Amino acid sequence: MDTPLPAYIRRLVPTLLTSTPTARRAFRCRCGRPVFFRNDVCLACGTPLGYDPDLVLLRPLAPTRNPEVFRAMRTRGAGKTAPLTTYRRCINWTSAAPCNWLLPDNDEARLKPYCRSCRLDRTVPDPTDRDNAELWLKVELAKRALVSQLIAMRLPVESRVSENPEQGVMFDLLRAPEGAPAVMTGHDDGLITLDIQEADDVHRETVRSQMHEPYRTLIGHLRHEIGHYYWQRLVRGTEWEEPCRAIFGDDRLDYGLALQDYYASGAPFDWKNRHVSAYASAHPYEDWAETWAHYLHMVDSLDTARSFGLVAHHDEIQYDAFTPQVLHPDEPDAKPSADDLAFLAVVNGWIELTGALNEVTRSMGEPDFYPFVLSKPAVRKLHFIHKVVRNAAGGLARGGSPTGAGGVALGDGSSTGAGGGAIGGDSGGAGGAEGGSPVSGGTGTLPPASDGVESPLIA
Repeated sequence: MDTPLPAYIRRLVPTLLTSTPTARRAFRCRCGRPVFFRNDVCLACGTPLGYDPDLVLLRPLAPTRNPEVFRAMRTRGAGKTAPLTTYRRCINWTSAAPCNWLLPDNDEARLKPYCRSCRLDRTVPDPTDRDNAELWLKVELAKRALVSQLIAMRLPVESRVSENPEQGVMFDLLRAPEGAPAVMTGHDDGLITLDIQEADDVHRETVRSQMHEPYRTLIGHLRHEIGHYYWQRLVRGTEWEEPCRAIFGDDRLDYGLALQDYYASGAPFDWKNRHVSAYASAHPYEDWAETWAHYLHMVDSLDTARSFGLVAHHDEIQYDAFTPQVLHPDEPDAKPSADDLAFLAVVNGWIELTGALNEVTRSMGEPDFYPFVLSKPAVRKLHFIHKVVRNAAGGLARGGSPTGAGGVALGDGSSTGAGGGAIGGDSGGAGGAEGGSPVSGGTGTLPPASDGVESPLIA
């Protein structure tokens, strides 16, 4: 029989779900009407809008005498006390993938006019191809959602192209020419390669069905691959490396052989008892990346729920609650920390919220909003990632604690849309048999640049 949430956790759930989100997704224009993360103009009053990733705010803008410079305006609700600074728009505002992000009006922005998301691109699709332009826009929308979340969580987000060539991250957004081998989605030493065909709904759903995946999305790919990057950035060679191996497994196991075995034999029959997805069982690298992606899924979804004041708290449906013993199974008498309790409150609150949302989507004849089930080992892995994130963010002085949980997939395949690779066929994958990023096609050429502006490669 299901048991109600413990009182000390139940008291925390409404507070956490209605507290200030780490990455806000809903805003107000100066006119008081609601505006949203992707908007570049208020449809009610026509005021220009732009997103400031450092303030985590969508800001109403007023023109100045310089047509390239805008001044922030007073708004209602969140951001009403933010400084009325001046901005420039990202140069991609007028591209085939219009960007509504802002840069501070300073000398650096004039010389490097790409926003914090667009400057991560090393190669972009040729926008003169109409299909490329449509797919590129969808990719950039998903990438901006990802990058805004990472910035709000105070994780390091630096361009390997123009900011940190040793430790930064960059993206090659590629599409294979007609008749050429498919582009392989993957991560290789700070380079994330993405097959933009994953932005095509028909292609992605076809692959999802072929691979028997319960969930496959564009942002899922991005969150999975950025997970590989953050393992390299935050775990490898640090004090987290050995504890990570203790919970996820030894990452030194031969990656190519592990993938060969996975695609030949499939996941173990009991993978649901230990992993967030079937693909997570392939190798400790993939277990980390899949779990990382689930963590980001939940953090961002809960932030969106908070942004709109959504709270799931109902006595009609009760669930088995995760207790502190789940996090410390070898220390049954250990006293949970405040952060342990906050993490568990969000995990259990997430179960309540998604239980209700699954019923809503079913009522519309759509697949479950969250087609996963939690296991105790999965929660422990998510808690480990939570601690790594908090450590990297220096305790998160702003925006609260990004806590989340992952789940165990109810079907085969990758819950985040990973899978594939050099062994797995044409689907987007986690790299090749040797763990790199085998990219087919998509060679780029550098377009002419002017005034010192660094342009991405065009593929």
